[in-house]
Amino acid sequence: MQQVANNHEHGHAHDHEHGHEDHEQLKVLGFWIFLVTDCILFGSLFATYAVLMHSFAGGPTGKELFELPGVIASTFILLTSSFTSGLAILAMNKGKVKELIGWLVVTALLGLSFIGLEISEFTHLVHEGATMSTSAFWSAFFTLVGTHGLHVSVGLFWMVAIMIQLRRRGLTPVTRRKVTTLSLYWHFLDVVWIFLFTVVYLMGVM
Repeated sequence: MQQVANNHEHGHAHDHEHGHEDHEQLKVLGFWIFLVTDCILFGSLFATYAVLMHSFAGGPTGKELFELPGVIASTFILLTSSFTSGLAILAMNKGKVKELIGWLVVTALLGLSFIGLEISEFTHLVHEGATMSTSAFWSAFFTLVGTHGLHVSVGLFWMVAIMIQLRRRGLTPVTRRKVTTLSLYWHFLDVVWIFLFTVVYLMGVM
């Protein structure tokens, strides 16, 4: 009788664990679906920008106002943050929670620097007379670049939330999944920025 009860308890625990794994896998799938919809969103914004990139309406052009040194600095910072988020994953795989949190802090600080430079750039452009209402080109520019910046900001809040969870709970299947999906999201933003840097800024100053 005791053996049957033990077997029943073991089976129940196994089912619970299996159900938890399925739940985690569903969340990962949900994240991939979110990334696909985000790709469609950015694809639409890039397409809109491509159509409107010469619609200056007599206002200033990107070639006149873009300051490449600042944009190159932003690019370097974001690429570095992508590298440090990769180091965070390596630390997680080794089970080193403190090191993982340390690399996430560095990644967040780099992301914050990127946002700071973007706000500085937008302020400069507005000061020079380029706003959302100046022309179709500047509307498309601010929408595309601003949407990416908003995504980075969301990533920063997400990162802080995960660091708090890691401090409280340590490494669990849930926190591991969250760190992994965050890292994928961050790399995705990095790839989008490379396209943005090439299409908007490099092509804009040619």
